Amino acid sequence: MMSGWRPEWSQGDRVRTAAKLMVGWVALLWLLEVIDVATGHALDDHGVVPRTPSELVDIVPAAFLHFGFAHVAANSVPLLVLGFLAALGGIRRFLAVCALIVVADGLGVWLISPQHTNTAGASGLIFGLFGFLLVSGFVERRPLGILAGVLVAAVWGGSILAGLAPTQSGVSWQGHLIGLAAGVTAAFLFRRDPNRRDALTP
Repeated sequence: MMSGWRPEWSQGDRVRTAAKLMVGWVALLWLLEVIDVATGHALDDHGVVPRTPSELVDIVPAAFLHFGFAHVAANSVPLLVLGFLAALGGIRRFLAVCALIVVADGLGVWLISPQHTNTAGASGLIFGLFGFLLVSGFVERRPLGILAGVLVAAVWGGSILAGLAPTQSGVSWQGHLIGLAAGVTAAFLFRRDPNRRDALTP
């Protein structure tokens, strides 16, 4: 048995791992919604209710729960695509970025969302991944990362701006805004050395 040596991952390995991770992640969201419906929407109680101390335990679970199949369907494609692109830069870094976004977003919603609301869904993470991809290429001076950010902005920029509007009923623009800010922050906190060649870009 050899120790102290790890073979380099090929680009194909990284692509497959990123794809499997995100397909599994999205499948988990659908499974949880099936369980929620089967239990009479019992999981909906694990959304974040602002400024209630006992709700702090729900800031992470809330990012995996949705209010109906239409809700989870709306989040599935952007989460799958944006998560896949972000995960190409390394799974450990990706998970760290997601953890920062989910926790910061949940805490922010708990702090500033209107009283008597219940917030759940992956959209805060989606906005965070959008912000991360938009900025990280520029921060790390990686041409492919910059291109990815431009393409992401072209495809989802309009819907992201709409999601930040405070006039939409039933939409947590606070969660979207905090998620976006957390993703931009993550791009700086978890930036890589631009001279490294051991990870795909973005």
